[in-house]
Amino acid sequence: MCFLGRIVSRPLNISLILIFSIPNSAFSAAQVRPNILLIAIDDLNDWVGCLKGHPQALTPNIDALAARGTLFANAHCQAPVCQPSRASLMTSLLPSSSGIYFLNPGIDASPVAREQITLPARYAREGYQVMGAGKLFHTTSGQVFSQLGEYGGGFGYFGPQPAKKITYQQGHPLWDWGAFPDETKQMPDMQIADWAARALSRSYDSPFFLAVGFFRPHVPMLVPQEWMDKHPLDQIKLPQVSADDVDDLSPYAKDLTTRHHVAPTHRWMTDHNEWQHAVQAYLASATFVDACVGKVLRALEASRYRENTIVVLFSDHGFHLGEKQRWAKRSLWEDGTRVPLIISAPGLPTGQVCTQAAGLIDIYPTLLDLCGMSAEKKHEGVTLKPQLENAQAPRTTPVITTFGPGNHAVRSERWRYIRYRDGSEELYDHHHDRHEWNNLAHDPVWKDVMQAHRKHLPKSEHPILGKGSTGHQAFEAAEMLLKKQNTSTAR
Repeated sequence: MCFLGRIVSRPLNISLILIFSIPNSAFSAAQVRPNILLIAIDDLNDWVGCLKGHPQALTPNIDALAARGTLFANAHCQAPVCQPSRASLMTSLLPSSSGIYFLNPGIDASPVAREQITLPARYAREGYQVMGAGKLFHTTSGQVFSQLGEYGGGFGYFGPQPAKKITYQQGHPLWDWGAFPDETKQMPDMQIADWAARALSRSYDSPFFLAVGFFRPHVPMLVPQEWMDKHPLDQIKLPQVSADDVDDLSPYAKDLTTRHHVAPTHRWMTDHNEWQHAVQAYLASATFVDACVGKVLRALEASRYRENTIVVLFSDHGFHLGEKQRWAKRSLWEDGTRVPLIISAPGLPTGQVCTQAAGLIDIYPTLLDLCGMSAEKKHEGVTLKPQLENAQAPRTTPVITTFGPGNHAVRSERWRYIRYRDGSEELYDHHHDRHEWNNLAHDPVWKDVMQAHRKHLPKSEHPILGKGSTGHQAFEAAEMLLKKQNTSTAR
């Protein structure tokens, strides 16, 4: 019996967690141990068909998987940047515990994180054949997987890129979008998918932990013309935005999310009539990577492992495309933190939609629970098995996202509460304001809701590790302006 259902050959989207396994939802030592297929996708927000983040999202493979399991429709990263998000996922530690807040350093530089066995290392210790390719950790994927087992390579990583930028001539070398290269077979992600398909066709003497990391839709948002054609430019619908959206935000909130960032400004996008083109390129990139995911899942379906494999698919954080008048990641708003998460397991209910909050930090403990393995005592994530068994099962704690010490979002089923380092706050009611246009923090009617969420803020925070990244610079710029404002007020 095939547990994957019909996998569509057209493009899939990213950021969801899918789990397939043998008929029992948890495995004891006496049972055949399941294989693990971990699929990571870079920078995919909620523009996935089943999440309805954008009406033109074309992700048939992910949507098909969602129908066969539980869709976590309220899933979030623990940091809106690649390195800290992936470090948190691989260790099940919050950034405030590890000190890894921004694009550097890696896990080994954190006295706290390096004492925690990472997700693939735990499976290696359990006797699994560990293999990986593409982007899994932020920069150390090759080193980690080569030491634990096998690393297939990065296959060109974010490339190929044209000799001269297509659209955005200035700025960071990765910030560009448009139709390039000529053929899909030139894309690293498709080559990574081919490698994974070959890995799934091999025989193994022990269960495997196979990790596959895709790079799109991370910038450069470059894909062959055939993928752009699936989203005709003259038909592109722009995200819904409000002209006065940021008027009810503190100066610190605006400084933290705009200063020293490498993405184009929203003003540049609108002044140069590139907003629609960039949205087209993002949608096309997501559709392309969906197809890469579909190739891997079809290979699993055709393999001897299809009835005994847990599959996890996720994106590391969200992405703004004009919402809140900004672009890219590095924010504590819904567009910066929300990611797709689907878990599908034989023996568990299908077609469920869970609106309880869930975090990427929960993946590691969930896998251990589903595999019947002992929990890691220092994990700060929780198992999602109760929600897999019943999507209405309550969760006792909300999900935390952090962008530097003192800057945290607390996401519950209904509410997003944000507190910044300067003490300013935001509160959004997702039952009535899914775009987060109306900050309710100053309305005394909601003081009890505010307090209920405040109590989940981290009680202690590790000092910032690393230096020099965009996140470090944005944080430092906001701090400098805050100090100037405080000095001016004191006078």
